[in-house]
Amino acid sequence: MRVLITGIAGFAGSRLAEHLLTLPDTEIHGVIHRSDLRIRHIQSHLHLHRGDLRDPTWVHALVQQIRPQRVCHLAAWSDVGGSWAHPWTAYELNILCQLNLMEALQRHVPDCRTLVITSNEVYGRVPPAEIPIHEETRFQPNSPYGVSKIAQDMMALQYWNSHRLPTIRARSFNHLGPGQAPDFVASAFARQIAAIEAGLQEPVLRVGNLDAVRDFTDVRDVVRAYWLLLEQGQAGQVYNVGSGVGRSIRWILETLLAMTDVPIAVEQDPSRMRPSDVPISVCDNRRLVETTGWQPAYSLEQSLRDVLDYWRAEIRGEQVLH
Repeated sequence: MRVLITGIAGFAGSRLAEHLLTLPDTEIHGVIHRSDLRIRHIQSHLHLHRGDLRDPTWVHALVQQIRPQRVCHLAAWSDVGGSWAHPWTAYELNILCQLNLMEALQRHVPDCRTLVITSNEVYGRVPPAEIPIHEETRFQPNSPYGVSKIAQDMMALQYWNSHRLPTIRARSFNHLGPGQAPDFVASAFARQIAAIEAGLQEPVLRVGNLDAVRDFTDVRDVVRAYWLLLEQGQAGQVYNVGSGVGRSIRWILETLLAMTDVPIAVEQDPSRMRPSDVPISVCDNRRLVETTGWQPAYSLEQSLRDVLDYWRAEIRGEQVLH
């Protein structure tokens, strides 16, 4: 089975590659654009292709060369907060890269099953009465990032409707785990705690909105769901990927603080507040579970401990597998 992962050096892409390496008869190809640090420990087992998905000529040549049987499209601008400052960058990267990929796939390998990763941000500000969020919940995007992911979602559906390219859409809710960039809330908290423990930061942890409630899942569980959907998902269909359990950002913070013996004060940082925030986002994952039998294997407490231990090792200067 030839599998192509775009964004293979990213947080989820690298974990998906690790998961696929445990499966028999799987030839893994990956697109990298900049850093490959997260996959250096498995690089010898992968076929890596460095290029730019914004270049249609390069994308067509890549697909012709590999002729993948499965594609997981993970390459994207993933910084929700950053999309406010750079909306066009979010639109360009998330829409143009996928368009080039879809065009190449439907032309050269029209039977290739393709999983397109979108986001819970497509739903935006959902009224509390409509929680948990199911796949038919209407779109109410609350950020430029959310708009870009709606475009990706609908593009994948259109290529199924128009060309019968067997696309499957995964609307991922929040995920976390060791190796996640500190732009994301759990990783941001954990890095600050580890820096304080090491005496590299004053004992003050700066936070944004603690009242928001999110559906967090360990990235190692998320990528298992992706592969199950690639193999078992219905072409043209969309699936929420999440635990179905909501936790407040305050709970995440308090759980991490309970894992350290160092006294730490908490201060709100206005720069960490978004112009518009979604109060609660929790998914109804029944379609995913009924289709694939997926269930998370990692508790959120274990995930948070792994994130904190990762940052402790990073700050000590140890080499950590991402």
